[in-house]
Amino acid sequence: QVQLVESGGGLVQAGGSLRLSCVASGLTFSRSAMGWFRQAPGKEREFVAGISWGGIATNYGDSVKDRFTISRDNAKKMVYLQMNSLKAEDTAVYYCAADVGAANLWSVVTTRYAYDYWGQGTQVTVSS
Repeated sequence: QVQLVESGGGLVQAGGSLRLSCVASGLTFSRSAMGWFRQAPGKEREFVAGISWGGIATNYGDSVKDRFTISRDNAKKMVYLQMNSLKAEDTAVYYCAADVGAANLWSVVTTRYAYDYWGQGTQVTVSS
């Protein structure tokens, strides 16, 4: 049984930082590309960041480039999202996702439909 469990969300003031974590179990983590998505009320779920198997390649949504950093620790089966310079528009539920069919160690996809497993989400609220 695959499980992805996010943590680290909360309330922060604009300009502040948060670090989200996601621990995976029940899958071959070292061969899975991982991603973070977010969904605000009334909006579509959007791609935030992704990282390939060995962390060689990363990709970011345009709205978070240069502010967010994704990383992973294959030994611990964890993926992280460091979020700096937070803005009110970053407020959303953040989801961790796993792409177990990633083609190669450089592969990072941005479409949510490529991801096979999802966590339950963690709320991030940024006050202005």
